Amino acid sequence: MADSSRPRPYQPGSVSLFFVAKAGVFAAAFWIWLLVLVLRTDSATGAHVLAATGAITTTLVGVVLGVRMALQHNAAVRHAEMKKLLVDISWNAFAAAGNAESGGQVVPFPTGPADGDWASQRTGGERVSAFDRGGRERGSNGERRR
Repeated sequence: MADSSRPRPYQPGSVSLFFVAKAGVFAAAFWIWLLVLVLRTDSATGAHVLAATGAITTTLVGVVLGVRMALQHNAAVRHAEMKKLLVDISWNAFAAAGNAESGGQVVPFPTGPADGDWASQRTGGERVSAFDRGGRERGSNGERRR
């Protein structure tokens, strides 16, 4: 049973279903029209071509919209699970940090140097490329020096 205190995740609903159903109704109408035309006449006319084109097009549109709705539903479920997992991780980290009376129970997050420390490591106008951020122990072609 789902937890009623949590809000339900977004899932594609009535608007997506409306367009899928509408495409299905139009496809059924075109297929019926084509069937009636085929049973009544012996030769192919422009109406046959129009009915066949409409039937095929609306059927494909209905299938594409149905697949899109299914993909949106699956993405919404995955997104809700990811949000729940992130909240659980955050809550567990918060609870572990609050319960840590001794230093051995919690592994602290690594921290980088403060903004002032970064400025002191570089010389005045030196700009750092995104490719050169690995440190000064790299050679000009990106290989590590020994």
